[in-house]
Amino acid sequence: MTGYIQKGIGGFYYVDTGETVVECKPKGIFRKQHITPVAGDAVELETENGAAVIAKILPRKNVFVRPPIANLDVLFLVASTTQPVPSTLVLDKLAAIAVDKGVQPVLICTKSDLAGAGFLEQAYAASTLPFVRVDYATGEGLAEVKARITGKLCAFCGNSGVGKSTLLNALLPDVARQTAAISQKLGRGRHTTREVMIFKAFGGRVADTPGFASLDTGRACYIPKENLALAFPEFAPYLGKCQFTGCSHRSEKGCAVRQAVEQGILSKSRYESYLAMYEEVKDVKEWELPR
Repeated sequence: MTGYIQKGIGGFYYVDTGETVVECKPKGIFRKQHITPVAGDAVELETENGAAVIAKILPRKNVFVRPPIANLDVLFLVASTTQPVPSTLVLDKLAAIAVDKGVQPVLICTKSDLAGAGFLEQAYAASTLPFVRVDYATGEGLAEVKARITGKLCAFCGNSGVGKSTLLNALLPDVARQTAAISQKLGRGRHTTREVMIFKAFGGRVADTPGFASLDTGRACYIPKENLALAFPEFAPYLGKCQFTGCSHRSEKGCAVRQAVEQGILSKSRYESYLAMYEEVKDVKEWELPR
């Protein structure tokens, strides 16, 4: 049988085969290979001593350590217009990490009733990052979010207070009730559960990641400086058109990216995020990065 891991708790994994959910353990060989199955993994099951076991993890599209999840398609970045005021640098870091791992980032703007979303829209107008404004009173934006879930494995991230829980409650009230009941059953606080759990919704799948504010932006998610410009997809038309080969797009003469920023074609705030991220990794050698 084949399926995907729906959740893993206490060494047991629950695999959705499409017909049923099978409780199983992984074969011991994974431990020897230092491979840990995670939610989202596509797996093959076998029977061993009368019990189902995970025999093989199929090739991963991507994998994240925190939260532990594989084969993610869409990452919704939830940001509020105020309380807390969003950091475009943090949003751009998360978006770049997603792009680098083959995940589509989507920015969701909440609390536009408390403060205008104009500055966020302006910051991302020249980017390829989809921008969805959500209004719970009118339902604006919810249909677009649901449409982007269809056929995909998705996750939501956002710092405390941005309205991520409110958004998930509006989209998936049944999931919210289920996760609350599970947390209570496990005797854990609402924000201390760490298990990723995948639910089916709107013809796709949503990974519920309790306690997950943002991707681990530590060194495990660092993007080498040579690849960083590729993590800003709107730079693509200008790459290779600079005066000098190997242009870092910072201060070099004849840089096509800088010219586009100066002409207002590319977002200044996005470019500033690129510069800040480049500064963080410029002295890091590739062999120093975790494998």
